[in-house]
Amino acid sequence: MNASEIRWNDEARAKVLTDSDNVLRDAVVELNGSMQGKPSDEIYAALNERLKDRFIDYEPGPDVRKYADAIAAGDIEA
Repeated sequence: MNASEIRWNDEARAKVLTDSDNVLRDAVVELNGSMQGKPSDEIYAALNERLKDRFIDYEPGPDVRKYADAIAAGDIEA
């Protein structure tokens, strides 16, 4: 077996993605309840704080900004 062939099978890969979506969703819903209407930058920082230790090599991306903006605008339906 070549080292480049080592990877999660499709079922495990799907579970990893589902688990990661759940972590993101839980953080967004939690902050939506406590930070709605606050400045987007403050919410963005709080989201990053909650997410950074939950992922290997976490780097905030455009999704985090999108959800911070949505919370600030009151656009998240819980």
